Amino acid sequence: MRLRLIWCVLFFVSSASDEIVAQEWTRFRGPNGSGISDATTIPVEWTEKDFAWKQKLPGRGLSSPVVWGERVWLTSADEESGERWLICLSTKDGKILWSRSVEFSSYKKHKNNSYAASTPTCDEKRVYVLWQAPKASPLIAYDHAGKKIWEYDLGRYRHGQGGATSPIVYDDLVVIANDHKQGSSLLALGREDGKLRWSIPRKGKRACYTTPCIYTREDFGEQIVFSHCFEGITGVDPKSGEEKWMIDVFGTFSQRALGSPIVAGDLVIGSSGARAGERRVVAVRPISTGGKFSVEEVYTVTKSSPHVPTPIVYEDKLYLWNDLGIVSCLDVKTGKTVWAGRVRGNFFGSPICIGGKLYCVSARGDVAVLSTGDSFELLARNSLGERSLSTPAVSGGKLFVRTDSTLVCVTKSSSASSR
Repeated sequence: MRLRLIWCVLFFVSSASDEIVAQEWTRFRGPNGSGISDATTIPVEWTEKDFAWKQKLPGRGLSSPVVWGERVWLTSADEESGERWLICLSTKDGKILWSRSVEFSSYKKHKNNSYAASTPTCDEKRVYVLWQAPKASPLIAYDHAGKKIWEYDLGRYRHGQGGATSPIVYDDLVVIANDHKQGSSLLALGREDGKLRWSIPRKGKRACYTTPCIYTREDFGEQIVFSHCFEGITGVDPKSGEEKWMIDVFGTFSQRALGSPIVAGDLVIGSSGARAGERRVVAVRPISTGGKFSVEEVYTVTKSSPHVPTPIVYEDKLYLWNDLGIVSCLDVKTGKTVWAGRVRGNFFGSPICIGGKLYCVSARGDVAVLSTGDSFELLARNSLGERSLSTPAVSGGKLFVRTDSTLVCVTKSSSASSR
């Protein structure tokens, strides 16, 4: 009975066990990248006067916030001054507690990318931030007070789109999918000392910006899942760095994997495609037989699939929120469409689910809120008043949404204040 209960939790929440307990938002899209929060204090509808606080940030960026306890971190950059910042704010009032800067020289990037695109990751002791650039790509660990603990250089980042890869913390490791044009690799560093634990060379040739997740199953143990447009979906043993299984599901046409892989029960769901071309969302099932691993493709979705936004699973349904605001609800086991509806706007951030409702921010800064379930229903559109290409975070009963130049906090108990 206990094992059955554990399996249900993994299926419906799709979260790594060490993140479920505290419901801290420690990486891109929160617990195991699932985007799921059980908070009950986030309003469906609000106006600017309902903000708990709004904090102006130095520079601009599109990274997502991460939260531990009463601290929230995010990155920002100023091309003119040549500075990038990791910024730590109080979750109580938005006060900037500290910031740490590194110098950089501007480089070629996609017009929709940013010099502060990588989302940090954090744990109970430290926060880890990656700064990719053509000259060097330092991954730096700071403690919660802002003291630098260690630094590891991933080397030159070689791709004209610019960097946007986000690390994660797993057990005693910091894990990164360092996919770009040359010298690509999957690698893990010790989170205590920053020393290389393992590295898996990749063929490279194409920058992808996916953030890995953890696949947990009783007959598997735990594996780190990576995805890439030309190297498919891969399961890696976190201790040894050994590739356990791989399936090439996205094809060879010109594309890029931007949406991150997610876990839904015994399925792994990944996506890849081109903004103006074919896009695929693929569900695969890893298999273990006699200690040997394999993987099978379960279904592929091409209609109205997203390019940038990461899919989300809640209860027994898969939701695809695409770049042009078409939202599809599918049966997560079969991939069959339940409903589809349109929300106005262009979307670069990924949806999250709070208390059974979907929240996603449009590029113009409108937070659309949808109901989940068997029918399409737009519940609200809430304006942030400024462009946003970021994905929100939820922790401690508060919603944190970043625009180009501000961080906004919303909660039901909000009392308006700004600075």
